[in-house]
Amino acid sequence: MNRNETTVRNENTGNPSCLSPVSVPSLLSLPAQERPPSGQTKDIFGPAPEQFVWATGIENTFVVQVRKGHRPLDEYELMGHYRHWRDDLSRAKPIGFKALRWGIPWYRVEPKPCEFDWSWTDEVIPYIVEELGITPIIDLMHYGCPLWLEKEFINKQYPKAVADYAKAFAEHYKSLVRYYTPLNEPVVNAIWCGKRGVWPPYLKGDSGYIRLMLQLTRGIQNTVEAIKQVQPEAVMVHVEATGLSRAATEELHALAVEDSHKNNLCLDLLSGKLVRDHPLVSWLMRNGVSINEVREISNRGRAFDILGLNFYPQWSTQQLYIDSRGRLAYRAHEQDGSGFGTMIHDIYDRYQCPIMITETSAFGSDDLRAKWLRTSVSTVKELREKGVPVLGYTWFPLFTMIDWRYRFGHGPKEQYRMELGLFKLGHPVDAVDEPGVESNRWVPTPLIERFRELFANPLESVGTLKQPEGKATLTASQK
Repeated sequence: MNRNETTVRNENTGNPSCLSPVSVPSLLSLPAQERPPSGQTKDIFGPAPEQFVWATGIENTFVVQVRKGHRPLDEYELMGHYRHWRDDLSRAKPIGFKALRWGIPWYRVEPKPCEFDWSWTDEVIPYIVEELGITPIIDLMHYGCPLWLEKEFINKQYPKAVADYAKAFAEHYKSLVRYYTPLNEPVVNAIWCGKRGVWPPYLKGDSGYIRLMLQLTRGIQNTVEAIKQVQPEAVMVHVEATGLSRAATEELHALAVEDSHKNNLCLDLLSGKLVRDHPLVSWLMRNGVSINEVREISNRGRAFDILGLNFYPQWSTQQLYIDSRGRLAYRAHEQDGSGFGTMIHDIYDRYQCPIMITETSAFGSDDLRAKWLRTSVSTVKELREKGVPVLGYTWFPLFTMIDWRYRFGHGPKEQYRMELGLFKLGHPVDAVDEPGVESNRWVPTPLIERFRELFANPLESVGTLKQPEGKATLTASQK
């Protein structure tokens, strides 16, 4: 494969093994067993309205490998979060959020195989837990591999390497962290890295998508097992990008159904549902996957502790149609998010586990975004009253982020700013590291007051969860 990359890489690019991890000395110098237990490791999810988990998060994509025309995309770096993390994170507490999705830059904390530097995260994670009193849901892998891992996800050692990193993290932070996302949005990773070839390792087509997805699934399985080995009480919040596929004509209906199955490929593998009569088995075999390989992964399937669903009304529903050149194409559809409730109900019926909305927001005016907040929370309430155990809701991200198009563009950062959050950056993005910008870094939006109103009356906001007989358990600790 012609990588044509200019990234400087570690000389050790062989088969990494972390039998004897080396860690940089950190603030958390006491062994985990000698540190006082944190109240934030208790179970935060429950069926009662007042136990509903209101969360937010910070965009944490780290695709830093470069090639001609592709700039490094580190959201923390671009938004100045490495420098302003304390001010950034402090914005969540006064609003009343219980939890925060926050990601670890794997490429920074493990700059060389098995050598871990927790110095920055040793400042941030205790601050979130002990000073803010917020429960972190840690994104171990949002997007992006470390620079030393040749061929990234398709490196044969990837599943072991990511599990070694996850285990080292859990050993170090188990007194502070209980909730983990092993890998955010497998389907988006597989599309961007394996089907479209725009992120490393730059594979294309169905075969690339499948190859990526199988590796991601193995990595997730290894990660879960590694964490549970050192922290049996850990709770996995598996997060997937949920997409709805619609057909413009009846002739395209079968393709839309097939797309839906492909979107659920990782979840079906992880839960052991991809068995002999699964609709995708023939597609997998045509693309070189053996039935034994599928069986090996599916046999390791387990029920989800919590299944996180990401949904954006303007982007998550796509319609298949035939364009003017007679080719199959996709376009945004139902941008009011009308399929949101049905999608959640269908996912619950399939996987029978507690649900959390782990990302949602809307792009546009404050009025449009407030309308989506009302609509989506109302949908959650309706679902809970029907017995669908939606236990949490995340408005994502908390503040301004950089559009991923920055990676392929040439303009200044300001050209790619995207406003989806509750705060807007109060100055140009290119000035994030200039002295004196802290005083007007964040400008609050009217949505903040809407959230405070929701938090003030949980019964009215999310209603009472009806639990039909034989349905999913309601808290991770009961699983």
